[in-house]
Amino acid sequence: MSQDRPPGLYFEEFEEGAELVTPGRTITETDIQLFAGLTGDYTQLHTDAEFSKNTVFGQRVAHGLLGLSIASGLAARLGFIEGTAVALREVTWKFTGPMFIGDTIHLVVKVAEKKAMTRLGMGLITFDVSLLNQKDEVLQKGQWKALIQSEEADTSPLMQQDK
Repeated sequence: MSQDRPPGLYFEEFEEGAELVTPGRTITETDIQLFAGLTGDYTQLHTDAEFSKNTVFGQRVAHGLLGLSIASGLAARLGFIEGTAVALREVTWKFTGPMFIGDTIHLVVKVAEKKAMTRLGMGLITFDVSLLNQKDEVLQKGQWKALIQSEEADTSPLMQQDK
C-alpha cells in the first residue's frame, strides 16, 4: 500500500483570511425542473411561469436549496478539500435575494477560522461563504464548518490507495 498526496489542502495549509472564488455557472429552467423532480417541490413560484408573473418577483424564482446545492458543487470544482475533507459538520445559511433563470452565479469562500484537533489528526475550519450573481449581489450566504485531515496524521485508510 502506498500513499499519494491528495489534491486538496491539508488543515495546516489553510490560512485564515485566504479567499477562493469559483467560476460562474448559469441557472437554467432545466436546473429548476430537475431540482423540483428530485425534491418533489413543484411550488408554482418555481415551476409556473404564468403564476410567477403575478408575484412580487415577476418571474420564476429558483429554489433556495438549489442555490445551496449548486454552491456545494461550485466549491467542489475548486478541489481545495478533495481527498482531505473528513466531514462537513455544520452549515448555517441565509437566503438574502432571489435567484432567477439566467442568473450566472459564483461562490466566494473565505477561511474564517481554524481550530486544530491534533489528538484526532484533523482540524475544524470555518468557511465564510457567499453566493453572488452576475451583478455581485449576494443571493445567499453563511458558514460551513468542515473537518479537514491533518498532514501529520495522513495515515487514514481514507487517504491510502492500493497501487
